Amino acid sequence: MSGLSDRLASGAFAITAEISPPRGASTASVTETAGLLRDWVDAVNVTDNQGANVRMASWAGSLATLAAGLEPVMQMTCRDRNRIALQSDALGASALGIRNILLMTGDHPKSGDHPEAKPVFDLDSVQLLWTLRHMRDQGAVLTGRKLDPPPGFFLGAVDNPVATPDGSGAARLGQKVDAGAQFVQTQFVFDIAAFGQWMAQVRDLGLHERCSILAGVGAVRSRGGLDFIRDKLPGVTVPDDVYRRLRAVPSDQTAAEGARLAAETIQQLRAIEGVAGVHLFMAGNEQAVPGILDQAGVRTVPGGR
Repeated sequence: MSGLSDRLASGAFAITAEISPPRGASTASVTETAGLLRDWVDAVNVTDNQGANVRMASWAGSLATLAAGLEPVMQMTCRDRNRIALQSDALGASALGIRNILLMTGDHPKSGDHPEAKPVFDLDSVQLLWTLRHMRDQGAVLTGRKLDPPPGFFLGAVDNPVATPDGSGAARLGQKVDAGAQFVQTQFVFDIAAFGQWMAQVRDLGLHERCSILAGVGAVRSRGGLDFIRDKLPGVTVPDDVYRRLRAVPSDQTAAEGARLAAETIQQLRAIEGVAGVHLFMAGNEQAVPGILDQAGVRTVPGGR
């Protein structure tokens, strides 16, 4: 069905990354980035107007990625389209060979470059997961009208890996798995102990056997970026020891230390039961991906699997 689904089904450790489509009418930057990542990752997310900012459409970036020889994960948000447009776009993606689709509710327009834009949010991410699973498995749109042929999707979701005393954090993931999520990419993981607690709750619910968990990993490049992640990025916890470590090096060495930390984080995450792989948040810093994966020991030669 897709290379990503095959790799996850095999039990091999999977790597995904991201490509941000450009603010412009050329796919050249997408093709260049896909070429850089092609031998190092199994698939790459193509973002959907991230941050509610206008960029090239995710489906167009996904097609350019596919043409460059790298498997795309097309992101779809509920912010801009109603259920008619969402189902239509999903059908088009499947018809053109885009199988992996990551579904999100999306940021509100007020946070982006068109704050006056009217939000849609006809569905949320859980409802959209259910909708696309229904289209694939039942061969019908929401109204029951038949699809001939039905689409083929490998469906993904995102989640915040937050352990709660009552286990409700993992239970939220369970709602997405019940709706149809076959893989999930998490927010940044800096606190390995807290993530391990969340994964224990995930395992208690048996969710790791029903859905592949890809833990989010990013490489901090600057002190300003570190402060933004710690203070302003919802759902991310940067432990004090991690913060002190990255602040202790000279500012011109922050990126190198951030890359070393990312490689160590991947190694630690790989040892946690139920973690199927990692998702790399490396937009704008894709050139660091080979070195990080090589240092982590998960990709030691180009194309190595």
